[in-house]
Amino acid sequence: MVEVQDSPSIFLKGMNGSRMPIVVSHGEGRTSYTQAESKNAIDQGIVCLNYITNSGDVADHYPANPNGSELGLTGLTTTDGRVTIMMPHPERVFLKKQFSWLPDNWKQEESPWMQMFVNARKWVA
Repeated sequence: MVEVQDSPSIFLKGMNGSRMPIVVSHGEGRTSYTQAESKNAIDQGIVCLNYITNSGDVADHYPANPNGSELGLTGLTTTDGRVTIMMPHPERVFLKKQFSWLPDNWKQEESPWMQMFVNARKWVA
């Protein structure tokens, strides 16, 4: 699972605080940086996604953090929000039928991840 952080990312606009399952296809994509660099990214507000455990804590070990990224960091954005990078694959779970598990209260066909693509379309238009 991941938690969307408050950030300037145009893709994740209005999604901060969301905690959602996501597809991870491999353990690659591990970020590597010093404690000072990770603190700087957090202080700048450019961390946009963190791996979390089922109880909502930051995940720092496999399997909740499949690539072992420090502080569970799995998504970063630029200060203007125009570029967002992430390890997980929200494009593989934009419909609820693509999930292996989902909460009973997800009634519509589109998953909450579809908002990311709606946001991108709005920004381009």
